[in-house]
Amino acid sequence: MIKKADIILFIVILVFGLALTFLCFTAGDKGSYVDVTVKGDLYGSYDLSKDQVITVNQDSHTNKIIIKDGKVQMSFSDCKGQDCVHHKEISKTNQQITCLPNKVMVTVRGAWEGGYDVISN
Repeated sequence: MIKKADIILFIVILVFGLALTFLCFTAGDKGSYVDVTVKGDLYGSYDLSKDQVITVNQDSHTNKIIIKDGKVQMSFSDCKGQDCVHHKEISKTNQQITCLPNKVMVTVRGAWEGGYDVISN
């Protein structure tokens, strides 16, 4: 039997879950720069506040990345699926656009303070 307390508990958990999901999708600091990686190796880091076009040519594949008005998008790819091209613009820290067939990843990063961000043994 379902009791009144069970229904109330379900509603509380549902509301809490929806609020947490909303916060996850709307939270995030505005990024400062963009890392572009190809096959897991850093291709370049670019200032998000400077409008520019980056063309990544590798292994007979081409990707075109546009940084404009503090946002970045992949405007062209010669891959088959085109999911990366249809992805919305990104501008918040840790957001990514990935072109799996061409192995190109665009990641928005926060303020770069110099020095090391990872130490590995």
